[in-house]
Amino acid sequence: MTGTLSGKTLFITGASRGIGLAIALRAARDGANVVVAARSIEHNPKLPGTIFTAAAEIEEAGGVALPLRVDLRDEAQVRAALAETAKRFGGVDIVVNNAASMALADTRHIDMARFDLMHQVNVRGAFMASKFALPFLERAPNAHILMIAPPLDLREKFFAAHTAFSMSKFGMSMMALGLAAELRAKGVAVNTLWPRTLISTSGIPDLPEGQDNLRASRRPDIMADAAHLILTQEEQSCTGRFLVDELLLAEHGETDFARYAIDEEAAPAVGFLSTARVPRPIIPSPVEEPV
Repeated sequence: MTGTLSGKTLFITGASRGIGLAIALRAARDGANVVVAARSIEHNPKLPGTIFTAAAEIEEAGGVALPLRVDLRDEAQVRAALAETAKRFGGVDIVVNNAASMALADTRHIDMARFDLMHQVNVRGAFMASKFALPFLERAPNAHILMIAPPLDLREKFFAAHTAFSMSKFGMSMMALGLAAELRAKGVAVNTLWPRTLISTSGIPDLPEGQDNLRASRRPDIMADAAHLILTQEEQSCTGRFLVDELLLAEHGETDFARYAIDEEAAPAVGFLSTARVPRPIIPSPVEEPV
């Protein structure tokens, strides 16, 4: 894993905490420019981290940060944030669609406000960030769009417990599939990345068996290392793929996953939608036969 993001400009949604922040810090250690596109501008004890605290961490890690308050439901804000990014750094090389809303409830118990929020942020927000970044990405060398979304697998077990949430996340996976085909000839890679296990974030303690889940989870660094590996690949050699953090890292020689554990003595807990099948690349590379 020797590639670098030095000098690259990353637009990361939801980068004020969790997986988004971990990806930002990994890029910052290479000397990347990182846009923290998120809503949090004031301290919240339940959701630690703001765009400003994230920017400070990115700068300390060696990157150049641009904190921008962005509500992904607002088209004007998304357009303006990407324009500001290009103005500040001369373009956009990478978009990471990480921001998400999650409610793990069945249909009877999900309220429509939460349903709307998940689809506005997870699907519509990711679509807008990708769409409005295209004029910049198409001019960038080795451009990437990365969706934090699961492998596309439509077996009913992945919907039964939380249909609304699954619809929104698989919507992002379908978006990646379509965009990979649309943008292949234009030199923009599009992939998804998903954790095999639970990832320790601020929402874990609120889930059923929260403290047990927290002990059995992994630090977001595993997703950051996997994302870094994807984003430093040549776009023609890695596009249209549904990738899982542990499997991808193992494919590239990583064997020590205990270093990512919150508690090395706890067996890792399989994450939501994480037992979906991982297909071979949907969009064949030039050296492959068509699927």
